[in-house]
Amino acid sequence: MSKVLIVGGGAAGMMAGVHAARNGHEVHILEKNEKLGKKLYITGKGRCNVTNNCDTEELFPAVMQNPKFLYSAFYSWNSQDVMTFFEELGVPLKVERGGRVFPESDHSSDIIRGLERALKKAGAEIHLHTEVKELKEENGTVTGVVLKDGSFLSGDSVIVATGGFSYQATGSTGDGYRFAKEMGHKVTEIEPSLVPLHTKEEYIPKLQGLSLKNVALTVKCGKKTVYQDFGEMMFTHFGVTGPMILSASAHVGKWLKKGECRGYLDLKPALTKEQLDARVLREFDAGQNKQFKNVIGVLFPSSLTPVMLELGGIPADKKIHEISREERLGFEEIVKAFPFTITGMGEFKEAIITRGGVSVKEVQPGTMESKKVKNLYFVGEVLDLDAVTGGYNLQIAWSTAYLAAQAIQ
Repeated sequence: MSKVLIVGGGAAGMMAGVHAARNGHEVHILEKNEKLGKKLYITGKGRCNVTNNCDTEELFPAVMQNPKFLYSAFYSWNSQDVMTFFEELGVPLKVERGGRVFPESDHSSDIIRGLERALKKAGAEIHLHTEVKELKEENGTVTGVVLKDGSFLSGDSVIVATGGFSYQATGSTGDGYRFAKEMGHKVTEIEPSLVPLHTKEEYIPKLQGLSLKNVALTVKCGKKTVYQDFGEMMFTHFGVTGPMILSASAHVGKWLKKGECRGYLDLKPALTKEQLDARVLREFDAGQNKQFKNVIGVLFPSSLTPVMLELGGIPADKKIHEISREERLGFEEIVKAFPFTITGMGEFKEAIITRGGVSVKEVQPGTMESKKVKNLYFVGEVLDLDAVTGGYNLQIAWSTAYLAAQAIQ
């Protein structure tokens, strides 16, 4: 039995703690906040998208950075294992659209409480308000940590589970990157990921607060289509956000460094162009002598109609029977490809996760142990790993934490 120090009591830290303690180790979780799982509490809008109910092979395409590094982690502890783990802790789960898994209660606090119960039962010790200042090593082996008050806490193994640089109010202030650098590790450039997108057009802020469900998004950067998805999104005073947009942000970041990208929303993805034309013609036939603005309102939410009139190329007060075929088809083009220009991305304070981190080239993929310092492990978001939305980022945290806990001697 060895003494394991876990720096950070978030998703990865708690999961590593449960498994290390279950394996008979003396486990100490060092958390600088007043409670565990502070960031976990707000994930998934407070509902906590625990994982994705998909085959293990399907996890890899969702990972944006270094998916191959996760081969051992995902195959050692996959999403089915995670679901079984929480069900056995007395946290019933449910599966929603796109395989997203949530607690049945829709409360992230149930996930945190389940982990806390498991930690307590397994005998792990939790130290709140305990900030780690630095790691210590001798002759290439980690020996423990120095706390903020200057005291030294010895340990046979140290697991760094400090998270990234997003949601800094929850304590993710990049400490893990500093620890890694001080131990001789390379940390790749970090940037926000899964963030809202900023747009150029003046008509976008006019739609602030409007949510659209069941729309299709296509993002083009130059001539390349870099992202396509179907789902929900929302307009804001500065651009667009929502699940589909956040996932798109993981794909467009590198392109935006070269210039602007273009987004197109298909507002009626269930209809082909021919079916949409037939639908519009039905409305036109029913309102031959009405003005255009009084007929198209049935097709869109009320706040969207003025913008569609602005973009559609048909004068709002034009009578239906005066509208030409070319005008009608031109308007329908906007319905199938509502345009906006993406000029930039949200900041770290808006980011769900951090892209970049401790270089995975310096970490053993089968154990999460540092290749530079013996008995030092890195798990979760502190590593240079990130994925799209849908429960995949938490799966990375759970799987890497499990692997590290199992590897400790």
